Amino acid sequence: MMLKKTKVVYRPESRIRHPLQLFREMWRDLLASRELAWRLLVRDISAQYRQSLLGIFWAFIPPVITAAGFTLAKNNGIVNIGNTELPYAAYVMFSMSLWQTFIEALNGPVQAVTAAKAMLARINFPRESLIVAKLGEVFFNFAIKLILIVGLFIWFKIPVTLSIILAPVALIHLIFLGTFIGLILAPIGTLYQDVTKGLTLITGFWLFLTPVVYPIPSDGIFGGIVKLNPVTPLLVTTRELATTGVVSNPIGFWVASGIALIGLLVAWVFYRLAMPFIVERMSS
Repeated sequence: MMLKKTKVVYRPESRIRHPLQLFREMWRDLLASRELAWRLLVRDISAQYRQSLLGIFWAFIPPVITAAGFTLAKNNGIVNIGNTELPYAAYVMFSMSLWQTFIEALNGPVQAVTAAKAMLARINFPRESLIVAKLGEVFFNFAIKLILIVGLFIWFKIPVTLSIILAPVALIHLIFLGTFIGLILAPIGTLYQDVTKGLTLITGFWLFLTPVVYPIPSDGIFGGIVKLNPVTPLLVTTRELATTGVVSNPIGFWVASGIALIGLLVAWVFYRLAMPFIVERMSS
């Protein structure tokens, strides 16, 4: 069997001047990355759960502990939280599971590229495989969280409506938003550890600007900030489609979805153009 050699030509002219050719190359490399992405996904998932005593229980522990803490605080009057459309403990656990998924999608590209620095400097391969593998890991981890979510529906007797079929669409948009931000930060995060440390601080603060442990405030400056948060309509719509079936902010959802989808494409182009320079910087 004869192997067809691929000829790569480097030119000083920016590839952004030929967008159709650039998009064809991006699509070609995305398809070519499938096998490597699968191998990376299997390796990372195996390492993630093999090197942990609690294994898959780490997917359940943060939502359960967060819900227990805030429920205790709410019942004892320590915090004043308004009424929620679900029993409060279920509301927090479900919302926290969605928030965790968003954060995993955001951190994934930065972690993947940083962990593959040695491989990037020595081997020429489709860099999209790193991102596809992390996306697969995000979906795998959410599949484990589904065990908790199904348990919530059964324990709290939450009715199931036909709108639950559309909930995965909103969830995918939420994951795409996180991946968009992560892709923008990934090349910079490869060179500077400040990005990873800064993300930990920012996402910790971002959590309190997202209606995870409280309903969306109806008015006030804080309420306006929460509504402008692009995570809010995507997370809330996913929760509403899976539970009540009534979408409270369809316009906000589609605006945030547009930001996520267009932003993901722009971030992919940026990632594609930036990575050769990052690899050259690491190799020098």
